Amino acid sequence: MAIITEEEEEEDTKTLIPPKDSDFSKSESTVKKKNPKPQSQNPFPFWFYFTLIFSLATIIFTSLSLFSSHNDPRSWFLSLPPALRQHYSDGRTIKVQVNPDESPIEVFVSESGSVHTENVVIVHGLGLSSFAFKEVIQSLGSKGVHGVAVDLPGNGFSDKSMVVIGGGDREIGFVARVKEVYGLIQEKGVFWAFDQMVETGDLPYEEIIKLQNSKRRSLKAIELGSEETARVLGQVIDTLGLAPMHLVLHDSALGLASNWVSENYQSVRSLTLIDSSISPALPLWILNVPGVREVLLGFSFGFQKLVSFRCSKEMTLSQVEAHRILLKGRNGREAVVASLKKLNHSFDIGQWGNSDGISGIPMQVIWSREGSKEWSEEGQCVAKSLPKAKFFTHSGSRWPQESKSVELADYISEFVSQLPRSTRRVTEEPIPEKVQKLLEEAKAGGDHDHHHGHGHAHAGYTDAYGLGEEMTT
Repeated sequence: MAIITEEEEEEDTKTLIPPKDSDFSKSESTVKKKNPKPQSQNPFPFWFYFTLIFSLATIIFTSLSLFSSHNDPRSWFLSLPPALRQHYSDGRTIKVQVNPDESPIEVFVSESGSVHTENVVIVHGLGLSSFAFKEVIQSLGSKGVHGVAVDLPGNGFSDKSMVVIGGGDREIGFVARVKEVYGLIQEKGVFWAFDQMVETGDLPYEEIIKLQNSKRRSLKAIELGSEETARVLGQVIDTLGLAPMHLVLHDSALGLASNWVSENYQSVRSLTLIDSSISPALPLWILNVPGVREVLLGFSFGFQKLVSFRCSKEMTLSQVEAHRILLKGRNGREAVVASLKKLNHSFDIGQWGNSDGISGIPMQVIWSREGSKEWSEEGQCVAKSLPKAKFFTHSGSRWPQESKSVELADYISEFVSQLPRSTRRVTEEPIPEKVQKLLEEAKAGGDHDHHHGHGHAHAGYTDAYGLGEEMTT
């Protein structure tokens, strides 16, 4: 028993002997390798990349939302400054048809003064609008003249683009092509595409693109030349019943409206040219240069410098900003640039002014005396080309309508007052054949009833125009 006990003690003693330092270090390292402690990570890179990605996504979505609302009429109108919204509220829109094969568009018109007085119609040049002449027509109204300012299509509050159905052979990207093919297969069904593949041995891509192009809707900027301007002016004047009237043309409006004046000189009582030229004062060609156009129309500072250098140094910052907003919004830039290409730069003002019909119109030329030397010389050339026209100078720049509105209104109203009062031509519209037949039947029935002593036969007159309930016979 003692031996067994001693052996147990020896075993216990062996188990109680502490290991050596080297053995302890080895075992400790083994434990560390088996159970490593977690190291603390730096959170800075994660939050940096997260913030960067979130910021980029916010910028992209914001830009897309702004781009989508850029051409939305309601969003664009609500973003306008109060002066522009008030100007729109004070005016009216008229439906006109620029080309016979196109849908009608809306033209904005601003008026001031009594309609029973002399009518003065003001047409602006490219890049401007009726907003520039709001103070002029208000001053004319206070002087007893009915002032009307028209926004030519592509400018101001008039329509600047139209919806075109059918894209023709317009090139589109790969993604757009895939979407169109997928959309048509969804519309026609998978079996339609399969049948076409069996018959032709190939995917009917050409037919798919042809069908999609015929249904594609896109916006096309309105291109305004002299012929289009003539149609617009004729419809506006006829709709408002302004003829005969006194016409005022500013800047490049001379080249745009010259055809209409030549064809309708009987309706023009007088003609006033304010710093009129074939090329607009605002260099619109620069708005077709990528990069430059974004800077000029995107920032007030750049556009103000351009206007101050070429058009007017007297305009306030709010006035320049209003013109920038109207020129930028709703595809306005595209419209004026397209219209600039259609201007007749070979227009001869002397030949036009001395032609039959035009030479008999009382005419005055109002020119800037504060412009450059070259511009003053051009004014002298215009005066020599139109020897029958009265020549005056004003104290403003090439865009004097806002800073010198009272001065211009004085020139116009005084010139109009020196002429004999206009006689309005009232034309009766023919009564439709169906209405005329109803009137004759009602009249015949009335004569018959009067012979029999009945006095209610005329009850059918108002019913013929849809104002009554029944026709009594």
